[in-house]
Order: sequence, then C-alpha cells, then structure tokens
Amino acid sequence: MDSGKTKIDLSSSYRLLHPMHVVLVSCAGKNGKPNIITLAWAMPTSINPPLVAVSIAPKRYSHTLIDGTKEFVINIPVMKILKEVLFGGRVSGRDYDKFKEVDLTPLPAKNVKPPIIKECAAILECNLHSQFTTGDHTVFVGEIVEAYADKEAFTRKYNLEKARMIFHLGGNNFVTLKPEVFTLKL
Repeated sequence: MDSGKTKIDLSSSYRLLHPMHVVLVSCAGKNGKPNIITLAWAMPTSINPPLVAVSIAPKRYSHTLIDGTKEFVINIPVMKILKEVLFGGRVSGRDYDKFKEVDLTPLPAKNVKPPIIKECAAILECNLHSQFTTGDHTVFVGEIVEAYADKEAFTRKYNLEKARMIFHLGGNNFVTLKPEVFTLKL
C-alpha cells in the first residue's frame, strides 16, 4: 500500500524535527575570553532538578570551552538579532571575537562565569551536570542555576508579540511563531 510519503536520506532525517528553537550558548575559556555558538539542538530534559541539554560537535571551539570550564549560558534570541545569530553559527570563536564582530552586549551572569547576552529575551545559566557522546556530537546536560527573562516577553509563558523567537528550518532559513494561541479543554 502506498503511504503517499517520500523517502528521506538518513543523513538529513533529523531535519524532519525542524523547525527547532534557536539558542545562543555563551561560554568562556579558563582565561575568561567569552564565546558564542548558535545552536538549534537544545531541549529540556528534567523539571526536578531543572536540566537542559545542548548538542555540540567536538570540533567546535565552544565544545572545548564547556568541557574545560563546566559552565554555559543558554540565551534565547529574538528575530531582531537574526543576522547576528546567523553570523554566530557561521564562524569560529577560535578566529573571531563574536561579541565584537556582531555587536552583541556581554553582561555578567548572576551565578556562572560565562556572560549573558543583553539582546536576548531569556537566559538560562547552567552548571554542567553531565555529558555523553552520541555519534558525532556531545550532549552537554546543564543544571539550570538561574533563569530570567524580559518582563514584557515572558510571564509564565511567552508573549509572542513581544518575544519573536527564532526557529531554524535548515540552512539560512528561519521562521518565528505567529501570535496565535490555541487552548484546548479536554
């Protein structure tokens, strides 16, 4: 029986899970030099304790920094900084000071050494809880030690008109959510 579906190459099958929420992970080396990596592979993994995971390839500079310092910050960007987000995912922090190159503002975090990004709508400060290898990536699980957001963007849920979060479709393609919420009562 024909299902009407087309075969997808396994090397791009992960894209069937897109669009994925884009995050900017800030981290810092032991010398304190900060870096930013753009990721679409991030997810919550536990409520108690509050844990979140990011997946990073070992060849990435940020992988080395997080592995060395055991801390990172997940910053939630919005559409108004989309160009900066894309740039942050296209060049290496080994070669560029991404904060200076894209004119993003690093501010001190409350509980970890890596900076937060002022222009982002929400912040999750994390201490490394655990890490493990999954094929060609490492999953870093962070315990959230501090979380905060812009008042107009988030109060128990996102205000989609104020926080136009970025979702990655693949390549240079991004979308945001339409400010339309459906509440179902069962």
